[in-house]
Amino acid sequence: MKQNKLWRGTVLCCMGALATALWVQPASSTELVYFPLNPSFGGPPLNGPNLLNSALATNKHTDPDADDNLFGANQPSPLEIFQDTLERAILGRLAASATSRVVGEDGNLIPGTLETENFTINIVDVGGGLLSITTTDKVTGGSTTFQVGK
Repeated sequence: MKQNKLWRGTVLCCMGALATALWVQPASSTELVYFPLNPSFGGPPLNGPNLLNSALATNKHTDPDADDNLFGANQPSPLEIFQDTLERAILGRLAASATSRVVGEDGNLIPGTLETENFTINIVDVGGGLLSITTTDKVTGGSTTFQVGK
């Protein structure tokens, strides 16, 4: 019985000492400090290649609409390039011809209507130093309107 009381007293004393030690110990903490890793958000620039390589290595997504030949292996032939250049030159001359009919010698637009085979261009003076230009496609009936200063 004496050993039981002695043992109980020792346990109670140790528990009291432990509770006192935990209760008395001061709590300490530090402030949180943000340190960016990504160079886009202010991190060290040398982290950029590592982050990019990591992202590329873990990216398992592919674009189903992406062309298999991304680096120009299917370049147009010289004949296709010549045809494209010729089309652009002819369209440029047509645009210059149409422009010469709607632009006066002083460089200002002349109000009126210009008819081509496929388009109708209507230039109207809306007042206040503004001109309204409406281009209508004769085939589809679609039109585009914008305003410019004189």
